Amino acid sequence: MVSRFEHPAGGYKKLFETVEELNEPLPATVTGRIPSFLRGSLLRLGPGLFEVGDEPFYHLFDGQALMHKFDFSNGQVTYFRKFVKTDAYVRAMTEKRIVITEFGTFAYPDPCKNIFSKFFSYFKGVEVTDNCLVNVYPIGEDFYAVTETNFITKVNTDTLETLKKVDMCDFVNINGVTAHPHIERDGTVYNIGNCMGKGASLAYNIVRIPPTQKDKSDPIEKSKVVVQFPSAERFKPSYVHSFGMTENHFVFVETPVKINLLKFLSAWSIRGSNYMDCFESDEEKGTWLHIARKDPGEYIDLKLRTASMGLFHHINCYEDQGFIVVDLCAWKGFEFVYNYLWLANLRANWEEVKRNAMIAPQPEVRRFVIPLDPYTEEQGKNLISLPYTTATATLRSDGTIWLEPEVLFSGPRMAFEFPQINYQKHNGKNYTYAYALGLNHFIPDRICKLNVKTKETWVWQEPDSYPSEPLFVSTPDAVDEDDGVLLTIVVAPAAQRPTYLLILNAKDLSEIARAEVDIISPVTFHGMYKP
Repeated sequence: MVSRFEHPAGGYKKLFETVEELNEPLPATVTGRIPSFLRGSLLRLGPGLFEVGDEPFYHLFDGQALMHKFDFSNGQVTYFRKFVKTDAYVRAMTEKRIVITEFGTFAYPDPCKNIFSKFFSYFKGVEVTDNCLVNVYPIGEDFYAVTETNFITKVNTDTLETLKKVDMCDFVNINGVTAHPHIERDGTVYNIGNCMGKGASLAYNIVRIPPTQKDKSDPIEKSKVVVQFPSAERFKPSYVHSFGMTENHFVFVETPVKINLLKFLSAWSIRGSNYMDCFESDEEKGTWLHIARKDPGEYIDLKLRTASMGLFHHINCYEDQGFIVVDLCAWKGFEFVYNYLWLANLRANWEEVKRNAMIAPQPEVRRFVIPLDPYTEEQGKNLISLPYTTATATLRSDGTIWLEPEVLFSGPRMAFEFPQINYQKHNGKNYTYAYALGLNHFIPDRICKLNVKTKETWVWQEPDSYPSEPLFVSTPDAVDEDDGVLLTIVVAPAAQRPTYLLILNAKDLSEIARAEVDIISPVTFHGMYKP
């Protein structure tokens, strides 16, 4: 028997149970009125298969990729879902066991092979997963489901059929790319990943994928590295989940949350090792911030430092009067690795989870401000002159610039995470509002809105209901930044129709409509609205 994840928060554990894909879309029961400008699809990715036979996946990041879709048409809504037919999924289904090692689950050799086959299989090299359960985004006229490795998977967003697997290593020097690219209005895609740089040392490359080509060729084939950031440690790259981009600059935060490459390369020769075993952190090393110009791509060596922190998601970055403002969701201390990642262990004993949750690092929304010309001022003086922030930057005698953030939001054991903004109009620009999923002791139980200028907050919440990342969709011809709606998938396991698409007014988080289906949905991570 496969053990099940236990959680005291109502029926939250139901979000981590295997479901079946659908053969055809299900009509939803609509309450309220669907805004007439919603005429496309809400696409989302997450895990949907949590065991293969008697072999369980042990971590939230390991369940096999399931793609979800809510379609809007003339005020009506349908729900559809299918597994992404990755190599990891197809081989697992074919061999009826876990074949490729995932983030927190080791894939053991085929038990039917003899002892010599098992031995040599440990040394055949690292087989990287293509389990694209994190996000979906457009490249040219196509759409790709992605994780954080070098593999991305082309999908048909109308039928949810899997089309082909693409290895980014075939086109650029990269070991993997994040699931959070930046996409400009013309369709240009920028992403970041670690690589081997000059002198066989680690580095981080910003990759540019051009927009749709006039000759109809694949834009991915024209991918190129535009700038490279150095690594603070030669054999220990930082874990990178996202990065910032203004109109003229890239921003990269290099945290002390590291991947030990020596452990990584030897992990597949050690019985039971996986990706998570290769993570480590050292609070004393602090955090480096890096910036580079976009055009032409040029690294700017400013030696920016701040205290140790963990980081998944940037919120927004923008330029203002010779400064770069960087807003992000930060986690205090090196315990980030051993708590956040471990708390997502699906097979953990709840008492252990609860004890770790109580000592987990306090999450905050932090604002850093980077001076673009810091060496014109004297040492020890605050270099930041923007009137609306208390963030500081101080030039030290060793040439480093020490950054202290302004805290825009800090809730008692409540994280403002999976942040979103009015991306089309305000990414890389001065902005006012951010939206997020509220995690209460790591349990997503509310939708939040934050005014980053006044620090005012709004919350939507219902008992025993677990929403997902809210996506902002602007009202046509909107004037105000927050004139639009938020789309989120909510799972209420005890309800008669346990899954529903919720539409909120982005101004005050009041409910506009919901579209319910009589089927339960597992947890989802990220996604997009496709008009």
